[in-house]
Amino acid sequence: MTCCKCQGVETWFNQKFVERELKKYRKKGPGKPTRILLEAIQATAGVKGSSLLDIGSGAIQSELFKSGLSHATGVEGSSAYLAAAKKEAERSGYLDEINFIQGDFVEMEKEIPAADIVTLDKVICCYPDMQTLVGLSSERAGKIYGVIYPVDTWWTKLGARIQHFIFKMRDNPFRFYIHPPQTIDAFIRKSGLNRRFYRKLILWQVAVYQR
Repeated sequence: MTCCKCQGVETWFNQKFVERELKKYRKKGPGKPTRILLEAIQATAGVKGSSLLDIGSGAIQSELFKSGLSHATGVEGSSAYLAAAKKEAERSGYLDEINFIQGDFVEMEKEIPAADIVTLDKVICCYPDMQTLVGLSSERAGKIYGVIYPVDTWWTKLGARIQHFIFKMRDNPFRFYIHPPQTIDAFIRKSGLNRRFYRKLILWQVAVYQR
């Protein structure tokens, strides 16, 4: 990975960070926003026999396989997160059903197949070019498109500014982006998807679209 976006992801989501997250997941399961997304996907269209494209490879794969997912592709920019996802897939018995790809989805999109379900769990906020990421990934969704991204409020914007200052002081290229929700929604709908579920939390918003 040579792009600055991936370098930033590698720096922030390092081995220590990911090991802490994996330990938390194994102890408590997915966090609240992810649980809400998983429940909404299953309530909207069901999962059994479906394929998954999980951009930002994480807990979603393991959880949906429990509900009858047939196979998955996991795209991840962080080598530490990718290793953790493989470890968890092997532990759960789904390793052979998942194709793991490391890199930037936007730069590799022509090599990545479409799927019945496409998910981006807290990924949009890590990417500067939201329009391209959302546009290309939503086109890959055959049935369901599920996303989690930050609420657009003064406190999330303030938090992002503080983080950016800290990252800059530490010479860390990673950045956290608060993209306008209306623009995200418009680009998803442009791909022929309609919103079937939406919930706004204190820090995150969860949405599921259906084709």
